[in-house]
Amino acid sequence: EVQLQASGGGLVQAGGSLSVSCAASGFSSDDVAIGWFRQAPGKEREGISCISIHDGKTYYADSVKGRFTISSDNAKNTVYLQVNSLKPEDTAVYYCRSLGPGGDYWGQGTQVTVSS
Repeated sequence: EVQLQASGGGLVQAGGSLSVSCAASGFSSDDVAIGWFRQAPGKEREGISCISIHDGKTYYADSVKGRFTISSDNAKNTVYLQVNSLKPEDTAVYYCRSLGPGGDYWGQGTQVTVSS
């Protein structure tokens, strides 16, 4: 059974940084992509970044490009999202999601709050 566990959110001042993590388990192959999504109050959930576990290729939404960095530690089965130069509009619940031959899975969210 695939499980995703997101962690690392918190309260940070504008301009600050933090790292959120997504610990994954239950995959039978590395033919998987792990993505980060976020949902701000009153807004739709948006995809912001993803990484291919097999070849490390990454994707970033324009809204976070240059500020956020996604990476994976395959030995730890963990995907990280380093978030820098945070803005109040980055305040949201951040979710990780996996997509692969075994299906589509979501982790629970972790709250990131950026104060101005």
